[in-house]
Amino acid sequence: MTEQRATTVDPRALDALYELLAGRRTVVLAGAGCSTESGIPDYRGPEGIRRSRQPMKYQEFVRSEAARARYWARSAIGWPRFAAARPNPAHYALARMEEAGVVAGIITQNVDGLHQAAGSQRVVELHGSLAVVRCLDCGDELAREDYQARLLALNAGWLEALNGGAAELAPDGDAELPAWAESSFQVAPCARCGGTLKPDVVFFGENVPAARLAEAWRLFAEAEVLLVVGSSLTVYSGRRFIYRAQEVGVPIGIVNLGPTRGDEVAAVKIDGRVGEVLPRLAERWIN
Repeated sequence: MTEQRATTVDPRALDALYELLAGRRTVVLAGAGCSTESGIPDYRGPEGIRRSRQPMKYQEFVRSEAARARYWARSAIGWPRFAAARPNPAHYALARMEEAGVVAGIITQNVDGLHQAAGSQRVVELHGSLAVVRCLDCGDELAREDYQARLLALNAGWLEALNGGAAELAPDGDAELPAWAESSFQVAPCARCGGTLKPDVVFFGENVPAARLAEAWRLFAEAEVLLVVGSSLTVYSGRRFIYRAQEVGVPIGIVNLGPTRGDEVAAVKIDGRVGEVLPRLAERWIN
């Protein structure tokens, strides 16, 4: 579980953020800080410091059969708990703000589908969705839940040997496993062509698909203000929107627990939990 630091939000900062958004079409850039409050771990702590956990690299996954076995073994344990996560107050607040006409849409770096589960209608999943698995060879796709059943059927008895799957949850539906559990795991191939299956998410070292990035830019083009929520803006795939906002004169608001790489250019920055700040912000338009 990711630690949550207690915060006190300055009412004046909240007023300033409300004034920044009022009367302007707002596009939201959402990061892992929205998901940690739903119990999904992230790769960095509140101070932006990278945790020791190393994410799977795209080239390693593609080139190494052992790496794929390691990834899917961990995912087989982590997926049920990842899939069981539910939206938190931040997700619901963003959905209410969209319904109220304040938020035009969300560009999210998260892969958990919690924005949609909370009711947000216009969401661009910049890094994809962990709920979908895609074949790298033929392009066929299937639901992650269905692939989970195939994996467990192929590895009968494996889960029981791990005491029913008791393991520490890690970012992106991953989990900590002993070496034997990873090396002995069998990976189910694509049912259509026998090719390599990969979660339909952007791994480290992989580019955001061009069509998806274009969709994000179309949404960004509607912004009269960019609101960053729960992101340290460390990763370029999200930080690029800060650069464009500066270029075209779109003001930036930031709500994040800890510093971000956009603090110096933000018109308003609130250091606080998104699950605390966003509901209070949403209430301004509802009440």
